[in-house]
Formats: sequence, structure tokens, C-alpha cells
Amino acid sequence: MTELTMNTGHSIPQLGYGTYKIAPSDTVHAVTLALEAGYRHIDTAQMYGNEAEVGQAIAQSGIPRSEIFLTTKLNNTNHEADAARSSFAQSLEDLQTDYVDLFLIHWPLPTLYGGDFLSTWKVLEEFYADGRSTSIGVSNFLPEHIDVLLNGSDIVPAVNQIEVHPYFTNEESRRKNAEAGIVTQAWSPLGRGAALGDPVIARIAERIGATPAQVVLAWHIHRGDVVIPKSVTPERIISNMDIFDVPLTEQDYENITALDRGEEGRQGSNPRTMDRL
Repeated sequence: MTELTMNTGHSIPQLGYGTYKIAPSDTVHAVTLALEAGYRHIDTAQMYGNEAEVGQAIAQSGIPRSEIFLTTKLNNTNHEADAARSSFAQSLEDLQTDYVDLFLIHWPLPTLYGGDFLSTWKVLEEFYADGRSTSIGVSNFLPEHIDVLLNGSDIVPAVNQIEVHPYFTNEESRRKNAEAGIVTQAWSPLGRGAALGDPVIARIAERIGATPAQVVLAWHIHRGDVVIPKSVTPERIISNMDIFDVPLTEQDYENITALDRGEEGRQGSNPRTMDRL
């Protein structure tokens, strides 16, 4: 398992286990399977409604807390200072921990809260200062949103978790992140499954004897991003880990990158207009 060093000096495993849209009733079992398979990076969020179950799985695993990289995110309803502080305290309680390794603003919400996500960021700086989040970052922030933080605060986000997959390579945001020293983390790294049936990816997978998911995840790793695939199927949880020696050629990487469809390839919401609470 490879790791990347963030601008805080802390390391983040390049492969993590995502818990988006895993029902709370399934979360303990799913996270337990992931931890047993060897994952040591778990990603959740207040919005997912499964923090308590993630915390339960980690507590029951017997794995020292220091060996697990744990991420959660601020819900869209909690951008105001007092709500951010109280919800973060609740997240720690639900996760059964006194700190997280990474806490993110989930969406910038530029059309809400008077467009003031900078004040929200400054509350996260409090969590970083008191050690309750050893690194802080953002999710779904476009370059224009990153500039607001760079110009208005002293702490550069450690991570920007954004939509990235072969149909939406999101190069502009990745470049901005790299220029600012921010690690790019890819959510929906498989394009919500859409990219797995692409003929280019299928041919590569057949040629090298890998699954289409392994091919796409290896592409992400080669690009230097962190990936957090999600599955509740034991076989896929295990196979998604076996990506660090996938024998892709440079031409394979180029062919996959060429599948980019620009904005038409976006699967999720546009951060400029996302306003769901």
C-alpha cells in the first residue's frame, strides 16, 4: 500500500475504502470486511448517516486507532460556526475517537450562506489547531473556491476530494491542487460503474488478466491521486486492493485518459450550483 505525504507532514494511504451510500445497517459488516482485507483508510461523512457504524466497526476490529486513517466531512447543513463545532464534536463521539485524520468541508455551497465558505474553513482551522483533526481539507472545491481559501487564510487544505474518473478527468482542478500543494482525492473513481464497460478499458483488462475496476484504479494510482472505491461485495473489496502491480503500459494510461468527456462526463453535482441541504 503506497502513501502520499500531505502538506501537514502526515501521510495518507493512496487507497481507501469509501462508505458513500452504504446503509447504516450494512456499514459495520462492510467496514469490518474492508479492515480484514487490509484497508487502513476509511472515508465517511456526516451526510452519509453511517459515522456511528463506521466507529463501531473500527472499535470492534482490535486494530489500533493510530493504524487507521479516518476521514469524515462536514454536512451542508452545518456551515455556520456553531453548527460546525457542535456537529464535529458529535462526529467524534459517533466515531468513538478523540481525533480524525482528515476533516473536510463536503461542498463549497457558493449560492448558500452568502457564499461564505471561508468562515467555515476558519472553524476547521480551529479543529486542526487543537489536534482534533490532524489534517483538514475540502471536497468538491473548484479552482476559484481554492483561491478564496488561499487568499483569505493561512492554512492550505491538505486534500481536495473531487469527482475524477476516466470519463471526467477533471484536469483543471487537479492542476490547481498540484500547484497549491494539495493532494487530489478521487471520489467516484469508477465513474459510478459507467467506465467499467468501456471497450478501451475492457480490452486492456482482458489483455493483462485484470478486472476493469483494477485497471481504472491502477490508472488513478499512476496519476498520483488517492482513490476511495466502494463495494459491499467481499470479492470486490479484496480485488480493489490488488492494483499496485497492475501491468499497464504508458500507452494504456494515455488511452484511458483520452476517454475524458469533459463536463459531459460529470456524474455528480456541479460545485458551482450544488445547493442541496
